[in-house]
Amino acid sequence: MKTGPDPRRGLPAVDRLADAVRGAAADLPAWAATAGARAALDEARRAAATRTAGAPPEFDALAATAVLRGRALAARHPRRVVNATGVVLHTNLGRAVIARGAGEAALEAATRYGDLELDLATGRRGDRLAPLGRKLALLAGCEAALAVNNNAAALLLAVATLARGREVVVSRGELVEIGGSFRLPDILEAAGVRLVEVGTTNRTHPEDYRRAMRPETALLLKVHRSNFEQRGYVAEVGVEVLAAIARECGVPLLEDLGSASLIDLRGQGLPEETFAPARLRLGADVVCFSGDKLLGGPQAGILLGSARCIDAMRNDPLARALRLDKMSIAALDWTVDALLAGDAFETLPALRQLSESAASVEQRARALAALLAQGVAAAGWRLEVTESRAPVGGGSLPGFELPSWAVAIRAATSAGSAEALAARLRSAAVPVVARVAADAVLLDVRTLLDGDETAIEAAVMNALQGGPR
Repeated sequence: MKTGPDPRRGLPAVDRLADAVRGAAADLPAWAATAGARAALDEARRAAATRTAGAPPEFDALAATAVLRGRALAARHPRRVVNATGVVLHTNLGRAVIARGAGEAALEAATRYGDLELDLATGRRGDRLAPLGRKLALLAGCEAALAVNNNAAALLLAVATLARGREVVVSRGELVEIGGSFRLPDILEAAGVRLVEVGTTNRTHPEDYRRAMRPETALLLKVHRSNFEQRGYVAEVGVEVLAAIARECGVPLLEDLGSASLIDLRGQGLPEETFAPARLRLGADVVCFSGDKLLGGPQAGILLGSARCIDAMRNDPLARALRLDKMSIAALDWTVDALLAGDAFETLPALRQLSESAASVEQRARALAALLAQGVAAAGWRLEVTESRAPVGGGSLPGFELPSWAVAIRAATSAGSAEALAARLRSAAVPVVARVAADAVLLDVRTLLDGDETAIEAAVMNALQGGPR
């Protein structure tokens, strides 16, 4: 059977296509234009390989594809978005927004020389984490503290240091899996310990722990169910009882809180287990949690506890591999200073968002609705201010929601699609991420930051041009 010429022979050279990309998109960096051209040609070659004959793609079509691929490569990541979901600690959107002062501290640490590991008094090498550890311990009222690069690292370091080569006892009901299929048993395996499961999925009792204790037991572990909750016929052993069992058997108790604060947030309606120092007072030897959740700081893993345990972790070889970089140290140090000063609710965005009254949120929702009302109506859509509820997010408090208020936008006729509108909002120059419920796009204002209203107005008006689609 005869076949025509190979269509791949008709494809242009990379340089020619890259020149066309630069002509069509002068703002693209040269490297992105070339990379976009290569990507478009690779796609065309793969498509042509499935055919034995036929014309290659038109040059203009190839150039248009190359521009798209080049823009995707050159786009800044992560880029700014407006969080209109109401979820304060939205993992996909970067969890806690740090304070401007914390960001400026990180910038100075990155763009200037600093005494990161220098003792200025002696001129000798210093400890990069010692000053921060002292502040954390002072704030928490504990003997010692250490910070590493995230809470998974904190758990890994703690378990490896305290129980490497021996057994760790944990309830079956606390063997959590967090985002990205990341499972607690996998962390424990990587730490070089043997997992001993006790109890059942829904009920664990003190005697289950006592029966599991052996000479090989090195650690009791309690894990907060960060992203799910159990109801019904359930039972678990509290920290106070577990601590007594640990003392009886001469082993430490580690509690992985996942998310916690160093100030008491019960007055803002949050559960008591969010206050890390109280867990230590109940008898835990060490607690660990994330720095970029309820603490309101940068990504970090915080370890608080006895000097014996924390010092051992600080001296473990893993600590070097898991240590914080200078920018994170600077941002976390600034955040801890704000907590020590007592003005965290004014200076830390995450705590301000979590503690804002429903009345204040409603007032801001009505102001946003007034800003959007005329344009929304002219486009043939309806707008209303409605009560809302949003989870805290970030795998922090399963089952706990914040009362909030949202601006709901829905089509006046069945021709409009809330899902399509939400997608167009995400494609705006400053993408707006909203929720969709009951055939409406919900712009929850609890998580809006200063200046977000202007970006929302531009995104909504652009998305609604031409009326419902």
